[in-house]
Amino acid sequence: MGENMKIVVYGLGIIGASLSASLRAAGHTVYGKNRSREAVKYALSHGIIDDEAENYENAEVVFLALPPDATMRELDEGDFPRGVIVADVCGVKRALEDAVYAKPRAYRYVGTHPMAGKETSGIQSASASLFLGANLILTACGGTDPKALETVRCLGKEIGFGRITVCSAEEHDKKIALTSQLAHIVANAYAKSPETSGCASFTGGSYQDMTRVAGVDENLWTELYFYNRASLLEETERLITRLCEYRDALRAGDCGRMKELLHEGRIAREEYFSEK
Repeated sequence: MGENMKIVVYGLGIIGASLSASLRAAGHTVYGKNRSREAVKYALSHGIIDDEAENYENAEVVFLALPPDATMRELDEGDFPRGVIVADVCGVKRALEDAVYAKPRAYRYVGTHPMAGKETSGIQSASASLFLGANLILTACGGTDPKALETVRCLGKEIGFGRITVCSAEEHDKKIALTSQLAHIVANAYAKSPETSGCASFTGGSYQDMTRVAGVDENLWTELYFYNRASLLEETERLITRLCEYRDALRAGDCGRMKELLHEGRIAREEYFSEK
């Protein structure tokens, strides 16, 4: 892309602040907007943004780094300049896309989902290197402006994303139900075992890996789950069915069936890594 762009990032949590810092490091002028003044002050004092955004005037690109409900409201009610590119970073896409195209808009919408994060949250956890080598998903439909999509794709490359995938909102939501949302539900449920109490001396890498994303923000993730309820419910039912197969093998004392199930899982994982 090359040229300096004026970019507004609304929402200075870990993703929004990391996005701001990354874009600024890539040579763009970044203005931050946030409901809490403390986050804005922190961003200014730590060089995460160039200045505070009072509005979207003269912005070329706006990134909305807000929870789903708040993103929905801003996409519908925000005072965006005509022609500005507006991109959200929510973990659901179909509901937002449907809302955007429910009526004519002055802005050009591009759905994005950066596949990066940490177990911690908040602006203090932000980093200009958070997205280096990470996956970025962009969603497009018949109403997507090709130049807007290409601009966002180029910005993604500039700030270090590795694989950038363009797909439909429907495909995004189906895949994310499995790779992100179900994983968080499983980790959260797994951590609730009564044996968790007093198990610190008995844990290793397996337990740490399984519980890494168990500490979800229940408000944010409930919004995400219910905006993608159909796809997530489908994946949850599939997992329950598969778990019952392992349970049944244990109940029956069927070592052969257990080996068969474990073999199937190993092959499925190997196939996943062969695609990377």
